[in-house]
Amino acid sequence: MKNLKLVTEQSLQLDLLSEGESLLLSSFDIERNRLFFASSSNLIYTLHLPSSQQGTEWSKSSMESEPGLIDLEHGDSIVAMDYIMEKEALLIGSMYGSLVLYNTDEKSIEVVGRVEGGVKNIASSPDGALLSISTGLGQLLIMTHDWEVLYENSLQDQISEDNFAPNEVQNYPITWRGDGKFFATLGESNKLLIFERESGSLHSSSQPKPFTRGAIDWMPSGAKIATCFDRKSENKSPLIVFFERNGLERNSFGLEGPVEASIETLKWNSNSELLAARVDYDNYTAIKIWYFSNNHWYLKQEIRFSKEDAVRFCWDPTKPLNLICWSVTGKVYSYKFIWASAVSDANSVSLVIDGFKVLITPLSFSLMPPPLSLFCFKFRAPVVNLSCFSDNLKSLLAVSLSDGSLSVVDLPEYDKWDQFEGNEIGIDNDFLDLKENNYNNNVLHLNWLDVNTLIGVSANSLIEIEVSPAGTSWQGELKKKIFVENSTVSIVPNPVKKGSAFIQTNGGKMVEYPFDVSIRVSNELGFPSACPWMKSAVCVQNGISRVLILGLDEFGRLYLGSKIICNNCTSFAFYYAAAGSANQVATHVVFTTKQDILFVMDVSEILYGNIELKLDNYNIGNNNYYKSKESKENRDYVNIWEKGAKIIGILHGDESGVILQTNRGNLECIYARKLVLNSIINALNQNRFKDALTMVRRHRIDFNIIIDYLGLKSFIEYASDFVTQVDNLSYITEFICNIKKENVVDNLYKAYISLPKGNEDLNNNKVTSVLTAVRKALEEKLPECPSRELCILTTLAKSEPPLIEEALKRIKSVRESELFGGENAKRKNYPSSEESLKHLLWLTDSEFVYNAALGLYDLNLAAMVALNSQKDPKEFIPYLKGLEELSNPVMKYTIDLKLGRNESALRNIFLAGDSYWDNFMELLNNNPDLFPLGLQLVNETEKKQKVLEAWGDYLYSNKLFEQAATTYLCSKSYTKSMKSYRENGNWKSVLTLAGLLKFEKIKIISLANELCEEFQALGKPCEAAKISLEYLNDVDKGVNYLIIAREWEEALRVVNLYMREDLETEVVNGAVECGNQIVVECEENCVKVGKYLARYLAVRQRRLVLQAKIKSEEESNVNNLEYDSVSEISTSFSDMSAYTTRSARDSGASVTSSTARSARSARQQKKKAGKIRAGSAGEELALVDHLNQISLTPAAQREIKSLILTLLSVGKDEIALHVQTSVDTFELTQRAAVRLTEDTMGNEIIDEANHTLERYVRVLRGGERGDGWRVRALVPAQQVNK
Repeated sequence: MKNLKLVTEQSLQLDLLSEGESLLLSSFDIERNRLFFASSSNLIYTLHLPSSQQGTEWSKSSMESEPGLIDLEHGDSIVAMDYIMEKEALLIGSMYGSLVLYNTDEKSIEVVGRVEGGVKNIASSPDGALLSISTGLGQLLIMTHDWEVLYENSLQDQISEDNFAPNEVQNYPITWRGDGKFFATLGESNKLLIFERESGSLHSSSQPKPFTRGAIDWMPSGAKIATCFDRKSENKSPLIVFFERNGLERNSFGLEGPVEASIETLKWNSNSELLAARVDYDNYTAIKIWYFSNNHWYLKQEIRFSKEDAVRFCWDPTKPLNLICWSVTGKVYSYKFIWASAVSDANSVSLVIDGFKVLITPLSFSLMPPPLSLFCFKFRAPVVNLSCFSDNLKSLLAVSLSDGSLSVVDLPEYDKWDQFEGNEIGIDNDFLDLKENNYNNNVLHLNWLDVNTLIGVSANSLIEIEVSPAGTSWQGELKKKIFVENSTVSIVPNPVKKGSAFIQTNGGKMVEYPFDVSIRVSNELGFPSACPWMKSAVCVQNGISRVLILGLDEFGRLYLGSKIICNNCTSFAFYYAAAGSANQVATHVVFTTKQDILFVMDVSEILYGNIELKLDNYNIGNNNYYKSKESKENRDYVNIWEKGAKIIGILHGDESGVILQTNRGNLECIYARKLVLNSIINALNQNRFKDALTMVRRHRIDFNIIIDYLGLKSFIEYASDFVTQVDNLSYITEFICNIKKENVVDNLYKAYISLPKGNEDLNNNKVTSVLTAVRKALEEKLPECPSRELCILTTLAKSEPPLIEEALKRIKSVRESELFGGENAKRKNYPSSEESLKHLLWLTDSEFVYNAALGLYDLNLAAMVALNSQKDPKEFIPYLKGLEELSNPVMKYTIDLKLGRNESALRNIFLAGDSYWDNFMELLNNNPDLFPLGLQLVNETEKKQKVLEAWGDYLYSNKLFEQAATTYLCSKSYTKSMKSYRENGNWKSVLTLAGLLKFEKIKIISLANELCEEFQALGKPCEAAKISLEYLNDVDKGVNYLIIAREWEEALRVVNLYMREDLETEVVNGAVECGNQIVVECEENCVKVGKYLARYLAVRQRRLVLQAKIKSEEESNVNNLEYDSVSEISTSFSDMSAYTTRSARDSGASVTSSTARSARSARQQKKKAGKIRAGSAGEELALVDHLNQISLTPAAQREIKSLILTLLSVGKDEIALHVQTSVDTFELTQRAAVRLTEDTMGNEIIDEANHTLERYVRVLRGGERGDGWRVRALVPAQQVNK
């Protein structure tokens, strides 16, 4: 679905030396890009063709000043010529049989041989190794470059040299297959002869056919041989026939035109895509170009010349779409073509050129690949160029015909296309003839400026044509004709300024038309190189409209001005969010790459983003990237499943489709998710809810995007409009069934779109809120009907939690109206109760609906649900009958128990009376959370106390002794309360309740002794001391308990309170003994700190040394081993070391460890907590942890201070000083060790001179220290001021 567009047309007149001299032959030098011409005067003219890098302009400097003369005998002339690349010379054959080698640089000639009968044709093999020469005697010679004849074949019956007449000999053209293994020619007996290269033997031949001499060419790809049949005897125009290598006819097509036409030459272009033919008519000669696709041959171009020009042509072998023609008078023409999409950008209508016809198909109706079409226009001459104009009012088609005339046709209105299906409409209203000298005056770059103005290029001049309707046809007038010095590459209309256009000239320069005074070059819009494919569009940024012009050059570079968007682009197009409007605004740019990736980019990214860098980050061509997580998060591209597919059109607006055509000709439409979501958002922003829902359904987008993008609050406000616009209860039901809590914009479509500001709803009850709003809108906006009722039931069933009971109530009301004969009108507007129930069961689990029916305590409704849900009658009928026989409260209680509604069950069983008190208490005991409700229901004091006692029993059984005790107190169960307090360790409340229970003194003393023993066993001697002193009056025991608790000050106070000097000695002895023990412990701990620190420093030093060694080995091995191997070896070696720390990410083995092994390791680590294992990987950190743990706790500080004060009180000053000094020394040592480890953990070097314990102790001793537990009177004099 593409047209062959003529981009540039250039001509150059060769200065022939003599009057009447004519050009006969040509030959191409691929290596140096030269074209040689042989004239009738035996002269060789050389024309240097410009390369792509040099530009495309021709000038007189392209010609060599002096032609070369081929000195032949009198009467002899050049009849064949071919360039031999290996010898950098032309091999020339003459009519009399001379073979001359002409050196093109030195202009010297060498006669290398002579053949009998004269030379008729010379053709080199594709690899240049062999030469094939056909002679006038019908001989075929195959020779090497050393002029050695390999073999010779006869093409006709032998002709004696005596009877030889050169002018009467047939021409024997030779054509080689692309791989050089076979070559073909036409024999004397009208047969196609195919020979093998290696042996020279005849491989195959065709049946005798009316071949046209000279019209034969083998497709370079080798698939078929193009020939021509003369059918004048049948009164038919010529037939182009294709043969296979085996000589069998493959297919054919006939020329459309007069019978007198004759085909003189056939030539394939270098990529076998196009077939060109020179066709002679009575009045003119035409070069026709065909293209094959979908088993059909399309006539894509026709260029007409004067009959007197006797034009000839050849394809540029290095540029498949460049055609070179020349006339016998020395006029050389160069035509450069490109493939352009046949789909108009404005309305996505396919306009495919096929000779006299334009095949028309609106792709928004159907993806109908050519040669199929909805209808077609047929003109009186082949179409060579066209342009389409479309706005809200009309669509117009302007075509340029090969005879130089223009024609304009009205396209049908959008809603009337189907009326023209299958029609062929003849058009003969061409209104303007631009022919100069009758022929070869093509109109290039035809474009509409507005509905009445056309612009184009003809004969190096820019022309402006004014068109207007004249009845049923159109008329036109040439208004302007401006000469343009440089070649025009492309023209696009200015979408912002009416009647204006942008013209791109050679080199990518851009000018704006109409010109003011002189041609102004726009550097901002120009491209670095010529871009034959150019498109313009309007884009809006920050509320300002601007022109966006993109260009694609021949090397695949896509430009925006001088900015490169993509380096390997194959096709591109704009996407318009609003289709069919007069002011279309482009929102996205879509393009394909040589790696068969379709990219969809926002216009803002194209304008302001570093798009080239972004595309480079995709790692295009790396298949591993597209399988990675990064690829899945990136949503700017779509993989094209068929190689070589290109964009030929876009379905704009809500259609949001990208139409691709594969190399096979098939059409495929891709609906890129990014474009689809953009279309849905546009519809939502415009409150077109029906269109948005339609797109969501068509493209299988999550329905929640409608809610999540609008926002919950906004959707609830627009719920009525949504229901009214959609007006399809099936669609609304489908929408309701797909609502979920998740915000799909933030999750599923996060890579494509983002929420507008203010739409971030934090309401957790999204589903119920939306369904409530939709249900309200259904009831208010839509008339009553069965479908509406079913939709309402759906909103109830899909709520969270499902409102099944409310749905059943609606069904119940319908059922009652059916049973009691309600209003007929109302019954017609509602579905039957059975239909409603089946719908509800389809939406929800049948067991859930059955339980909800039971929850309504409606046994008939429950039976109806059970019957429709296919439950076993043997199960539910007896159960329902049993319920029916119970009293109403008991029935409700039974149902509530089944449904787990314990609160309702408790209320109902309480209403059942005293006979069900045991059931009431059993329900409370089984569901302790109901005790507060039970207390509210029970008013009788006795029953309330039973409830409280049962609650207390529950709390006691769950070891909530404090709560149980208070609950027992409320129920007046003092004995149980006292037991609970005792279990809780609250001895004061226990003894208080013993008094309230009027315990005897002996029993209280016994209870107090038991409590003392319990607290002593629990490690609470202080509490035992209080009980002994307050309730037992046993000072000895009390003081003894205080000494055990190391409450020295309190013990000394009690002794003096009771004036027990005998006990003071015990307190003093205990304090002295405790002080001595603390001194010993501090000395041992100081030694332990020193050992731990020394071990830590040794482990740390060895670890640093080993790390440096491993790093050195890795650096030395990295140059000899692959990266993966080095990584594996180094990490494995690190695993063996006990002095390296590694994470799970660094270890390959850690990832593969089993769950069981991990669990077992965790248990082992737990058991070994607190232990240091020498040589283990965690030894270093374990040592640091131990040093941190060996410190004075706040409780220990309080105990030491109490001990020191007690020793001072009893005159043991030296011991007190010794204790304080020892503890102070230990604390300084521990703090110094911790500070040292902190300094070395973050350091890669250990300084043996500075990192010592003694140095850190000195530093800390000289620093500030708070008083804390110390007695300042005992602090040495040098530390008093610190």
